[in-house]
Amino acid sequence: MQFKHPEILYFLFLLVIPIIVHLFQLRRFKKEYFTNVRILKELSIQTRKSSKLKKWLLLATRCLLLAALIIAFAQPFFNAKDSKNVTNELYIILDNSFSMQAKGKKGELLKRTIENLLEQVPENQSFSLITNSETYWDTDIKSIRKDLQNLTYSPTAFSPESIMAKVKARKSVYNKDIIVITDAVGLGQKQSKSFKTDFNTMFIIPEAEQKSNVSADSVYIKQTLENFYEIGLKLSSFGSCESAVPVALYNKNKLIAKTQVTFDTKNTTISFTIPKEEFHGFFQISDNRLPYDNVLYFSISKPEKIKVLCVGDPVKSAFLSKIYTAAEFTYNSYTLASLDYNLLEKQDAVVLNELADIPQALHTTLKSFVEKGGNLVIIPAPEANVSNLNTTMAIFGNVTFSPLLTIEKTITKIAFGHPLYRSVFEKKIDNFQYPKVKSTFPVGGNAPAALSFDDQSAFLKAVQNPLSSVYVFAAPINKDNSNFQNSPLIVPTFYNMAQLVGKTSVSSLTIGENLPILIDVAISKDEIVNIRNSEQQFIPVQQVLNNKVKLTFADNPTKAGNFTVFKKEAPLKNISFNYGRSESDLTSPNNALLDDFKVVDNLETVFNTLQTNRTNNEIWKWFVILALLFLLSELLIQKFVK
Repeated sequence: MQFKHPEILYFLFLLVIPIIVHLFQLRRFKKEYFTNVRILKELSIQTRKSSKLKKWLLLATRCLLLAALIIAFAQPFFNAKDSKNVTNELYIILDNSFSMQAKGKKGELLKRTIENLLEQVPENQSFSLITNSETYWDTDIKSIRKDLQNLTYSPTAFSPESIMAKVKARKSVYNKDIIVITDAVGLGQKQSKSFKTDFNTMFIIPEAEQKSNVSADSVYIKQTLENFYEIGLKLSSFGSCESAVPVALYNKNKLIAKTQVTFDTKNTTISFTIPKEEFHGFFQISDNRLPYDNVLYFSISKPEKIKVLCVGDPVKSAFLSKIYTAAEFTYNSYTLASLDYNLLEKQDAVVLNELADIPQALHTTLKSFVEKGGNLVIIPAPEANVSNLNTTMAIFGNVTFSPLLTIEKTITKIAFGHPLYRSVFEKKIDNFQYPKVKSTFPVGGNAPAALSFDDQSAFLKAVQNPLSSVYVFAAPINKDNSNFQNSPLIVPTFYNMAQLVGKTSVSSLTIGENLPILIDVAISKDEIVNIRNSEQQFIPVQQVLNNKVKLTFADNPTKAGNFTVFKKEAPLKNISFNYGRSESDLTSPNNALLDDFKVVDNLETVFNTLQTNRTNNEIWKWFVILALLFLLSELLIQKFVK
């Protein structure tokens, strides 16, 4: 037992006073004479014995009464069970990602959690609140009541790493209590390790009742026809989805097509045919689960001809003119000797077809060309110098050539998930007309392979950059060395190498990914472009690149939708932004990763536990009660004891 005011215990010396009073009471007795002395003596003895007992009882009760009062004023207490953490700072981490839109027993998980915070957090409790999108340091529930009530869902997925980095950055001499409120959707082993610190961490896992969900994932141009685009919409189903899901297609808020889709597998793709013209709309599915992933915005720019320039022997490059036709491309072919380097900056794609030597001066021009969004294709010549090839590739990425090997190889593996072939095949093909090469330069490096030989070595590698790609063949593809020109793969391979510059592809960016785009517009240093729609507008980070502008968006916009890029009031390009789909799978919460942590049912339990374990057991009230009992005992003794 300890005392808040131990100095008051010195007053226990006052117990001497009643003892002195009781032990040294001096009374003078009067003599009275009675006729029967024998009877008087007997009564006198009885009275003196009773009086002596009464005095000792009164002395004891008065001493105990005074002692109880003095101890009560000294405020005795027993230490709390968790007394060492009484000074801990409280941090509440609230997951407000889109998966918290799911409905639990009492409504949407996030809204119900906010109600609990407003109800259960003590008004005098100081804490810091960190969400996916907002941070409130050293506040209390009264100060942020309105902010909590207006808190919206964040397009940023729950990231324990970044949130805990903020918490750890708050240097303090005190330890920290951390309450994490999340549905644990998408929580991985690496993320859970972010919480393994010396902090006192507790988890509250609100659980959705309905975990099935359908998501509109992505859209792409499946096929380009003479007057139409065939576009594909990829859908994903999580959990059970027994009924058909309606899907609608809108262009500028006007309904142009509607269908239904049933799910035999987890993922499915449906196709729509639209006119080959500018498109600025969205897909919408009717799904009563998570609403955030039911709409997929996308834009298709007005078709423009792609500018392709080939440098090499015109005879060996003749096959390219059959792929890059005048209807969709502006194709030109030059020998190295006749090439005007200034033309390269105006191209969308450049093909270096079997150049025996790539001049140093061309390296600089090609580097600038790729950095400004141009795609580059390099096909080595049989007589090419390996050192020269490696010097060229050192500019663009980690791809290295080894000396030419005269070994026949067969091209047998297609990376169906690679951007070059993602929209080419309906399904994976195990057997097709395998092209062959007679000699090859073994190609190394960490760039992914789009096509590979039967011995798993790469035939075609792609170095991906934010704005462009560099495609590198491992072997000459002239007819003397290979039959690749006669393969069905030749057309989609070279067609997509030029098409992927973004002029005719679908614009469907993801908020937060911060992928740059290029706009074909010439602006001065003092001019800026801005992006807006009817609800939002913002100015992106922009970099002038000759006759183009590179745009990056950071975390803008805050809300998904269709937007237009403007130069002053002149519209330049339509673009679309969507929320990431990482929160769509509600069937993936991995609660087992939290076995090393304390998981509690609700906030009421948390605060009750903290208060119980960290509040000292004050017992001064019991001493006050004892004092009253001793006072009552004294009154009873005086009344009933003779």
